[in-house]
Amino acid sequence: MAKNIYILLWALVLMALPLSAQNVEVKIDSASIFVGQQTGFHLGVTIKEGQNVQFPQFQPQEMLIPGIEVVETLPTDSQKLDDGYVRVSAHYTLTSFDDTLYYIPGVKVKVDGKEFESKSLALKVLTVKVDTLHPNQFYGPKDVQDNPFLWEEWSRLLWLSAAELLLFVLALLMFIRLKNEKPIVFKVKIIKRVPAHQKALNSIEEIKNKVTTVTADDAKAYYTHLTDTLRRYMMERFGFNAMEMTSAEIISRLRQEKDQQKIGELTMLFETADLVKFAKYSVGVNENDHNLISAIDFINTTKQENAPTEERIEPTVTEQDKQTIRNRNILKWTMCGVIVAATALLVYVVWEYIQLAI
Repeated sequence: MAKNIYILLWALVLMALPLSAQNVEVKIDSASIFVGQQTGFHLGVTIKEGQNVQFPQFQPQEMLIPGIEVVETLPTDSQKLDDGYVRVSAHYTLTSFDDTLYYIPGVKVKVDGKEFESKSLALKVLTVKVDTLHPNQFYGPKDVQDNPFLWEEWSRLLWLSAAELLLFVLALLMFIRLKNEKPIVFKVKIIKRVPAHQKALNSIEEIKNKVTTVTADDAKAYYTHLTDTLRRYMMERFGFNAMEMTSAEIISRLRQEKDQQKIGELTMLFETADLVKFAKYSVGVNENDHNLISAIDFINTTKQENAPTEERIEPTVTEQDKQTIRNRNILKWTMCGVIVAATALLVYVVWEYIQLAI
C-alpha cells in the first residue's frame, strides 16, 4: 500500500514539472478510473510549419502497456501558433480491467525522424467495494420500466399519421372521379366505299330490271330516275353539284371533256328527258334503249380507274374535348404524386413508431 502511494505521489510530481526541452506534452483526463471505465490520453508537440510529426499508432484493443488497453485512436488536430509554429495533438481512449496502479512511461514522438519522449504518468484503476457480509442488500434485476405516455414524443407522429391518411383519402377521391368520368376515346373509322361508277351502274341495272317496257305513263319516272343517277355520278366523279344544275348547265360543264361525241349523246339524253318531264313528249322503245346505252357508255368512258375502295374518317376533336383530356391528365399525374407522397410518409411514420416502441 505504501508503495502504491509513493508511485502516485511521484506521478503527480512528474505531471507538475515544466515541459521538456523537446516541448512534447502528455496529459490524461483522469488519473484514476473504475474498472472498465474509459479516460482520454493526449499527446501534443509544437513544431515549425513544414516539419513532419509521427505519433504512436495503436490498433483497437492493443495494449499501451500491459494492463492498459487502447480502445480507439482519435483523429489528430493542429493549431497554428505565432512565429510560424504549429501545435499538433494526438488523442487516444484508454481503459483497464485490473484493479491496480499503473506506471505509464514516456511515449516517444518522432519529429522529422528524430525521437522525442514525453514525461511519465500514472493511472490508478479502482474497483467497486462489495459488501460480502450483507448479501441481502443486493437486489436482483428489475423488470423493464413502463414509461408513461408523453404527448411531446408522439404528437408529431400523430399529426403526420393524420396527414398521411388525408393524402390517401384524397388519392381515393381522385381515383373515383377518374373512374366515374368516361374518357374521351377517338376512333378512326374505315368504311367501305363503292366507286361512283359502280353505284351508277348498279342504279341503272335496277332501272333495267324494274322497267322492261317504258310506257307513256311511266316515261317521266323512268327518265327522272336515269338522269338523277347520272347527276349523282357526275357530282361524285367530277366534283360539281349536278343535282342543283339544269340540263344546259350540266352539258356546258361537261363540254370541257375531250370526247365530244359522248357529250353529244349525253346532250340528246338530257334533252329527251326534259321533253318527257315537262312537255309530255312520247318516246319510242328504240330511243329509250339508245338513251340507256348512252348513259352506260358515258359512265364506262369517264369512270375513274383504281378508285379507292376504303375511306378513312378522322374523328373531330373540339376545344372542349381537348380541355377535358388536359384536365384528366393533370388529375392522373396529381393522383400519382399524392400516392407517392402518401406512401413515403407512411414508411417514415412506421419507421418512427418502431424507433419509439423499441
